[in-house]
Amino acid sequence: MSASTSLATTAADDLSSVVIDDLLDRAERALATAEAYADAVQTAVGGLVRDDGRVDGGRLDANQHAVHGLAWVATYVEALRQMLGWARRLEADGRLGMLERLMLQAAFGEYLAQLAGGLPMSQGEMVRPADFGLTAEAAALGQGDAGVLAAGGNTAAVRGALAALIADGHFGDLGLEDDTLLMIRDQFRRFVEEKVVPFAHDWHKADVLIPIEVVEQMAELGVFGLTVPEEFGGLGMTKVAMCLVTEELSRGYIGVGSLGTRSEIAAELIRLGGTEDQKQHFLPKLASGEILPTAVFTEPGTGSDLGSLKTRATLNGDAYTVTGNKTWITHAARADLMTLLVRTDPATKNYAGLSMMLAEKPRGTDAEPFPAQGMSGGEIRVLGYRGMKEYEIGFDDFQVPAANLLGRVEGQGFKQLMATFESARIQTAARAVGVAQSALEMGLRYAHERVQFSKPIYAFPRVSSKLVWAAVEIMIARQLTYFSAREKDSDRRCDLEAGMAKLLAARVAWATADNAVQVHGGNGYAEEYPISRVLCDARILNVFEGAAEIQAQVIARRLLG
Repeated sequence: MSASTSLATTAADDLSSVVIDDLLDRAERALATAEAYADAVQTAVGGLVRDDGRVDGGRLDANQHAVHGLAWVATYVEALRQMLGWARRLEADGRLGMLERLMLQAAFGEYLAQLAGGLPMSQGEMVRPADFGLTAEAAALGQGDAGVLAAGGNTAAVRGALAALIADGHFGDLGLEDDTLLMIRDQFRRFVEEKVVPFAHDWHKADVLIPIEVVEQMAELGVFGLTVPEEFGGLGMTKVAMCLVTEELSRGYIGVGSLGTRSEIAAELIRLGGTEDQKQHFLPKLASGEILPTAVFTEPGTGSDLGSLKTRATLNGDAYTVTGNKTWITHAARADLMTLLVRTDPATKNYAGLSMMLAEKPRGTDAEPFPAQGMSGGEIRVLGYRGMKEYEIGFDDFQVPAANLLGRVEGQGFKQLMATFESARIQTAARAVGVAQSALEMGLRYAHERVQFSKPIYAFPRVSSKLVWAAVEIMIARQLTYFSAREKDSDRRCDLEAGMAKLLAARVAWATADNAVQVHGGNGYAEEYPISRVLCDARILNVFEGAAEIQAQVIARRLLG
């Protein structure tokens, strides 16, 4: 695909004229201004929610708009910090080209302007400086280098220049410093283009499970043991590598990218919380794909409130008897192993009485999805995120050997689950980046192919600008995701960074898919066009692994201490 003769290419005739001089140094100083504003927001929100120096739950709920606004402001500032770090690394390697410069400039221009004027937490929900009582303090975002970037960073001319630069489908240097990572990405891109992309839309329309042959091929490539230590049969790779693989798989089909999520969660639970014999028994089988896991946590009426979980497990001799109901369980029928969160202490009504079970079960079929004794269930039909299927499950005297209590100590379930949240949210952010990338590529392809008024619609700025901003914001989300992965690889606490990556990437995926549908016009609403599937798939990313509102709440609580 080549760039058409268009308004976009005309705007890019002299690319140097649209780049702000001393861009990286200006961005550095503008970032300092944004950081000072974020500090002021944190102080202001702290004043709203603290009582005698401690965060008060009632005040937190009463000021939820400002509290969640703090989370978004902090996320924007961290995202800009990581974009500048990306550009600095590229500059040091001699790889900072015009495309990357303009992406950095547009990112700073748009996010600084939104911080000063209004930031969208979701459709119809804006947070503004006045919501924090900081109208005067926000004025600094329109002055000095921050003001220069806010006014000139993301202009029509900049977007026109970017439109010409991404027209051929190149969306910028990822900033990876290891050639091995690029080789991994290329390997999985080839797999996706050959084994997933041509078939994904048919799987979605038929609402069928991803063919087991594809799952087996993924197992052969090591998808299910990417980060499992080599001593347990895995590849022992980094979380950054996991992000690259997840992104590519999800670019082909979110269901394929999400298959690895189940194994990532199960392996983390067992690696961090299991006994040595549990690790030796389960991890090699998970890594090889011999057993497929599913996460069985959510219950009807609980949602994110896991502390109110009711499914109970009672120890009788050498086995636990499980009774209760679970819902929104992904890939449950075909799974061989359930990481099952239950209440083992009936006297508790909070997190303290929860335990994690490694509950094995026979693999189900379409005719008999849950053949295990004491277990039943039915499918929940969904708009998107198909390929693995969602289920409601009932347990009625279902038996789990006592030896399969994770760690063999009761009451540790919630703590064990919390230890996996960082990896799960990093992986989900990578899924969102992949889905967004898929939507961008579909939108760009269609914009070149669709001719109206004697020229491709990509020639019209309202079309190309949608795709340009998608490319920029995907890079922002990607760099924030890679950063959280690097923090995890360095054994540093990164629940804050992982949460920010998931929060932003999910919004970017939905916005990109929505705009790509708009680029398709009426055809985008037709089931025959894959972008209709991607729109449905993108929507779930703001809901699962912590809804956007819960994610913002968690980020804000962490910032407020």
